[in-house]
Amino acid sequence: MPTDFATAYSTDPAPGDSTAADGVDAPDLRLFVFALFFVFGGITSLNDVIIPKLKELFTLSYAQVMLVQTAFFAAYFVVSIPAAAAVRRIGYLRGATLGLLVMTAGCLLFVPASYTGAFGVFLTALFVLAGGITIVQVVANPLISLLGPPATAHSRLTFAQAFNSLGTTIFPYVGSLLILGTLASVDPRTLTGAALTSYRIAETHTVMGTYLALSAVLAVVALIVWLRRNRLAESHAADANILRAFDLLKQPRFGLGALCIFLYVGAEVAIGSLIVNYLMQPAVLHLSQGAAGKHLPFYWGGALVGRFLGAAILRWISPGKVLASAACATIALLTVSANSTGAVAAWSLLAIGLFNSIMFPTIFSLACEGLGRRAAEGSGVICVAIVGGAVIPPITGKVADVTSLFVALSVPAICYATILAYGIYARRRR
Repeated sequence: MPTDFATAYSTDPAPGDSTAADGVDAPDLRLFVFALFFVFGGITSLNDVIIPKLKELFTLSYAQVMLVQTAFFAAYFVVSIPAAAAVRRIGYLRGATLGLLVMTAGCLLFVPASYTGAFGVFLTALFVLAGGITIVQVVANPLISLLGPPATAHSRLTFAQAFNSLGTTIFPYVGSLLILGTLASVDPRTLTGAALTSYRIAETHTVMGTYLALSAVLAVVALIVWLRRNRLAESHAADANILRAFDLLKQPRFGLGALCIFLYVGAEVAIGSLIVNYLMQPAVLHLSQGAAGKHLPFYWGGALVGRFLGAAILRWISPGKVLASAACATIALLTVSANSTGAVAAWSLLAIGLFNSIMFPTIFSLACEGLGRRAAEGSGVICVAIVGGAVIPPITGKVADVTSLFVALSVPAICYATILAYGIYARRRR
C-alpha cells in the first residue's frame, strides 16, 4: 500500500506508540481487527449449520434451502458500496461500531422469525445480520493492511484471516451441538396446518436462543469499540459519490480480482453448505445430521491451519504463485471427491478448506495493490463481489437436484479454474 494512504492516518500519541513512515504501528488495533475477523467469520459459518436444519423443517429442495445463502450474501451486493462511503465519512472505528450494531439487530430478528415459524422471516433476519457483517468487513480488510509495513500486507491480511478461520472452526461445532443436536425425530412431512406450524416454532427456538446469545456479545463488543473510537486519528472524505468506486473495475488487475472474489466466495460457500448433506449420503459416510455437522470444523479448521502457514509462506513466495498452486490443489481434491466413495470422498472434500485458506486475502491484496487513498472504495467493491455467495450456491444446489451432489461439485471446480488463471496472471508485483 502506497505511503500516501498510510500518511493520512496516525495513532494518538501514547507511551510506547510509534508510527512508521509507511504504515501505522498499532498492535492493540491489530488485535481489535483480529477479533472482528473472528466474530464475522464465525457467524457466517453458522449458515452451514442452519441450512440442514431449515431444509428438514421446511421440507425444502437443495435449490430452495440455498436461498439462505442468497439472502445472506445478497447483503454484500446491496450494502458494500454505501458502507464504503459511510466509512470514508465517519472513519474505520465508528464504521465498525455501526456494523456491530446492525449485526446485533439482525440477531434479534431471529426472535420474531422463531415465533412465526416462517422461512421468509428467517431470510430477512439473515439479510440484516449480513448487512452488519458487510460493514465490518469493509472496515477490517483495508484497516489490517494499513496497520503495518506495505511490504508485508499480503502476509498480515492472511494472518488476520486465520482468526476468521478460528471463528469458522469453533462456531459450527458449537452450533451443531445447540441447533442440530436437538433436531426432533418427528418427520415434518407427516404434519399439516397448525400442527406443522407449532412443530416449526418449537424446533426453531434452539436457533433463536443461539442468536440471542450472539446479540448480547455483539452489543458488548460494539460498546468497547465505540469507547475507543478516537484511537485512530483519520482524515475523512467529504465526497459521497459512491458509484465512483466502480471506476476501479476498469483496472484489469482489480477487475479480474473482483471477479475471482465473486467466484471464490461462491465456491467456498457452496461446498460448506453441502458438506453436512454430502456426508449423510449412503455412498459417502452415511452419517446422521448431528454427526455430519460435527465434521464441519475439519473443513474450516483446515482453513485455520492453512492461513497461519500461508502467512509465513507469503513472506517468501510470490502471492500469485501461491494462489495458483492452491487453486490447482483444490481442483484436484474436488475431482477425487466427485469420483470416489466412502472416506476418500469425504476427506478429500473436507481437505479443500486447507487450500481455500489463503485465497480470499491473497486475491484481495493482489487486486488492491496500489489503490492508495481509494483503498476504502476498493474494499467496498470487493465486498460487493462477495455476492458470489448468493449466486453460486443456488446454481450448485440446482445441479444437485437435477443430477447428484457428486456432479454438483463441478460448479465450484469451474470457479477455482478461473482463480488459477488469475494467480498466474498476477504472479508479478504491481
